[in-house]
Amino acid sequence: MANVATIIPVTDLRQDAAAALKRVKSSGQPVVITQRGRAAAVLLSMEAFQRSEHEREILQLLAKGEQEIAAGKGFDLKEVMAEAEALLAGRHK
Repeated sequence: MANVATIIPVTDLRQDAAAALKRVKSSGQPVVITQRGRAAAVLLSMEAFQRSEHEREILQLLAKGEQEIAAGKGFDLKEVMAEAEALLAGRHK
């Protein structure tokens, strides 16, 4: 079963921000904040945000690597693996 994000209007967030934060922390799922019936923002736990940032960094490195390969550039495999291990180690701190 797929996880469905919780959706709350901005007025509910204004009235009880602590409850929205508690929901995000306990569920680990994002909370979508709506304004005038439309999605306006997403509230994430710090852990989810950090995980997302690490994943984005890895994807950027992969994209950069693909561009460099296409341009005929390259790196030693040992250097690439060491950098990947360092990124993954930082993710688990």
